[in-house]
Amino acid sequence: VQLQAFGGGLVQPGGSLRLSCAVTGFTLDRPAIGWFRQAPGKEREGVSCLSTLNDITHYSDSVKGRFTVSRDAAKNTVYLQMDNLRPEDTAVYYCGANLGDSSSHALCNRGPSNWGKGTLVTVSS
Repeated sequence: VQLQAFGGGLVQPGGSLRLSCAVTGFTLDRPAIGWFRQAPGKEREGVSCLSTLNDITHYSDSVKGRFTVSRDAAKNTVYLQMDNLRPEDTAVYYCGANLGDSSSHALCNRGPSNWGKGTLVTVSS
């Protein structure tokens, strides 16, 4: 089981960025999968999670209305579309999955069983 996040970079405030998470070793038809971030000096938080069983999503209050999580099952890839980015969105972003639990809420709140390597997003002018 592997998850690999990529697509990070430098973006100006108000801009957009799309992250991708390519997964191998499992398919996107049952597990919960999502995105987490960790800013310097802060704890890791779950920001956007998706149940691949029933497409129920969960978003943290800090990103609700600005971030969108989605999947392409044919490509075994999950995306995070980030719009109207703010400096406080600067963090290392990770994708993670719970293979034995389909709940997006549980994933975002308790964390995943499988982690991928992170990608850095910097929002700055």
